[in-house]
Amino acid sequence: MEKYMVVCKFKQGTEMSDVYAVIAEEQAKASELQAAGKIGAIHLATLSRGTVFIETFAATLEEATATVLSLPMAIWWDIDVFPLSAPGKPGATS
Repeated sequence: MEKYMVVCKFKQGTEMSDVYAVIAEEQAKASELQAAGKIGAIHLATLSRGTVFIETFAATLEEATATVLSLPMAIWWDIDVFPLSAPGKPGATS
C-alpha cells in the first residue's frame, strides 16, 4: 500500500450551498473509507482557498484517484494526486 496526498480544489463557479447540502453524506462516506483504511487525515483550507487535502492509501495512483472520486463532493473538485515518499537521507544523490 502506498501513500498519496490528494489536493482537491473546488471548481470555479461551485455553488457552496450545494456543497453544504451533502455534508452529512460526505462525512458518512469519508468515515466508511477511513474504516476501510483507504483514507487518513482530511484537512480543509480556508474557504477563500477552496482546497481540501486528503491523505489516501492505495496500491496505485489510479486507485487513489478512484477512492477520492467516490466521495460525494468530488463532483465539485479538480483533483491532483501526489505520491508521497519518505524524506531522503542527508548526502544522498537520489
